[in-house]
This record gives sequence, C-alpha cells and structure tokens, in this order.
Amino acid sequence: MDWESTGDYKIMYNELINSFLENSDQEQAVKMAAYMKNNFPFLGIPKPKRASLGNGLMKKAKKQKGIDWNFVLMLWERPEREFQYLAIDYLLVLKDYLQKKDIDNVRFLIITKPWWDTVDSIAGNITGVLCLEHPELISSPILKWAESDHIWLVRSAILYQLKYKEKTDAALLGLIIKQNSETKEFFINKAIGWALREYSKTNKEWVKEFIQTNTLSPLSVREGSKYLAV
Repeated sequence: MDWESTGDYKIMYNELINSFLENSDQEQAVKMAAYMKNNFPFLGIPKPKRASLGNGLMKKAKKQKGIDWNFVLMLWERPEREFQYLAIDYLLVLKDYLQKKDIDNVRFLIITKPWWDTVDSIAGNITGVLCLEHPELISSPILKWAESDHIWLVRSAILYQLKYKEKTDAALLGLIIKQNSETKEFFINKAIGWALREYSKTNKEWVKEFIQTNTLSPLSVREGSKYLAV
C-alpha cells in the first residue's frame, strides 16, 4: 500500500506541525536554545508535551507498519529543533520496520544539522538496530564512518553498539576506538569513554584490560573507568 502519499496523512502531518507551532513558548525556547549552544532555534516545547502532541500520529503510524521517509525528511528540513526530535520519535516507534536501504537516509540525518542530541539517539537506537538486523552494514558503511573526517559519523560508529550488551563485538569496538584514539576532538573522546563505560557493565575485565593496554585520552579513560572500581 502506498500509504505515504495518502491525503489523510498529509492532513495529519500539517495538523501536527501546526499544533507544534501553536504550542511554542518563547521563554522556554530561549533556554532550550542556550542549552544547545544556540546551534538551533527552538519552539520551547518540553519532551512530555511533544510526546502528547505526537501521540495520535504515532498510534496511526504503527498500524501502517512502514516508515514514511518523506515525512521524516520534511521534518528534518524545518528549522526548529523539536521537529528533528519528532522525526526521531517517529523512527523509534517504527524501528522494527527499518530496512537495509534506510542506512543512506540514516547517514543523512546524522550529518545534517548534527549535534549530540540527535546523533546519539540515532546511533544507539536506529543505526544499532539496523546493524543487528543487517550485520553486512558493519563492513560498509560503519567501518568507513569510523575512518571519516566527519566527527559525527565517527561518533556514530563508536556508539552504534551502545545498547548491545552481551551482543557487543568487543574486537570491533576496540578496533574502532583505536582508529580514533589519537584525536583531540572532544565529542569523539567523550564517545569512546561512554562506549567503554557502557560495555563495562557487561564485561568489566575486557574494558579494564583495554584501558590499561591502550593509549587513550584522559577524558576517555576517566569516562570509561567510572564503573570499574565498583
């Protein structure tokens, strides 16, 4: 069913966007933008309110069992940050319907209007799901992302296994970290520490040995070691 182009959905999309605009709060918008270093304009809608406004669409989308990427990309083009959050919320609801080919769209979302708030959600919750279902994506594009000059692709490659726990490929995690361990980029070193810290909940000894036997930034070591003494 070509439900992406149905009139009902276009009406619902427009109504949802208008409801976001109507619920803007300029005072909160200023605070939210400042928290994100004023990289993006905000409407000033907190997460609970955003979820409430989008609830109707999410329920209907689940029944259609497919992702309308036109809708996602349309939201991504809008200036206010809440629309990018809405796009991610929508993808998370429908993550079981992600297909291998969607990795190209996922890459676009990572590199377009990138900051940690969107990139991290996409890496751990969307890219990670895709790679579990389609492990052939690891050799390409994930390993290529790990060697990229684009810091947010690198961060995504480091973090995509963040929620894998026992399914984590430790050797691959170590390889990607070592490829990027000499960087001075804060967001990459922070991601290395975060990935190690998270995996230490599952395999403390591996993380301890990895930190002891590899040269990492002080930030990565500090972040990665947080649970090792517990």
